[in-house]
This record gives sequence, structure tokens and C-alpha cells, in this order.
Amino acid sequence: MLREVWRGRVFEARPMIVVQDDPDQAMFFLPGGVRCGVPVGDDGCELRLPDRPWHLDVRPRGDQPILSFAWPDTPYSVLLWTEERRRVWYVNLQDPLMRTSIGFDTVDHALDVVIELDRSSWRWKDEEELAEAVHDGLFSEAEAADFYAWGERAVDRIVSRQAPFDRDWGDWEPDPGWIVPELPDGWNADPG
Repeated sequence: MLREVWRGRVFEARPMIVVQDDPDQAMFFLPGGVRCGVPVGDDGCELRLPDRPWHLDVRPRGDQPILSFAWPDTPYSVLLWTEERRRVWYVNLQDPLMRTSIGFDTVDHALDVVIELDRSSWRWKDEEELAEAVHDGLFSEAEAADFYAWGERAVDRIVSRQAPFDRDWGDWEPDPGWIVPELPDGWNADPG
């Protein structure tokens, strides 16, 4: 279970398959279409930011599978993501993962980076969302600057082919025998 938590409340929850859980690296797989806990506002629309009251609803989450990598004390994860029918590296800036009794919790930082799989170019994603979050007091200007710095470090890690990006992941496929994960009991219990 990978949960995004905001100020002590679960904001989103995704059941994941643990591919690797070593002291120096974790890898997770999210099958396409898996049912996740998503934040929904009073108007019934899914929220991208915790900028108003929300409740959690269980809904299918995207049809594309995602492989993700995370490292201890590192405020980002890197996802092998499908965008516009092509695979890309997607850097999700977030708090370092914190282990819990049902998986891992983090706080999403709104800002992301998209890097072409061949490393030929990269771009920021959701800069407007981060600016809105700063304007609304969800993050400070100093925190936003730190998110950008960590994004640049992630880009450098991928572009310079530091492990695990020293191999070709473009054709990676999940084990067909893996069972589609489901939300476990207690997935929506706020952390104590």
C-alpha cells in the first residue's frame, strides 16, 4: 500500500505490488485499472491538491501500468510511465517514503518532471499546481525552491545513467502471474 497523506489525513491510497524491497532501493508496480482510494471534493470531482475538504472514494486509477523506484531519504520517486502512448521517466517529487504497518506513506509535492526515455529532453510538469499550492499556503516559497532543486538532482541521476537507470527499462513487463492488488483493511485509517 502506498498512501499520500496530508497533515495527518489520507489523501490517496494505491495498492501496489512490491517488486523489490531492499535497504537501498524499493520498486513497486501498479497495474492498470487497479482500484484506489482517491480524494473527492464536495462536488464529486477528484482533487489534485488538498486545498478543500475531501472524502475518499474507491475508483479505478488509469489504464496504464506503472513501475516505480524509490530510495531511502530521497524526496522523489521515479516512475516508468506511459504518456501520449510512449513510455517516459516521470519524477514524482514527494517526501521520502515512510514505512507503516500496511506499506508506505508520503506527502506529494505537486511538482513533477517528465524525461524522455532516451534522455534526449526533459520538462517540468505541474508548475502551475505548485504555484497554486504555495499561494494557498500548502507549501512555502523555500519548500518550492527545494522541490525544484531535488527535481534537478533526479534529472541528473537519470540522464547520467546512475543505477538503476544504467539499463534499458523500455521493454520492461510485469510478471503475468502477479495477482492484481486490492485495498487492504485499514487503508483509509489516518496515521496515528
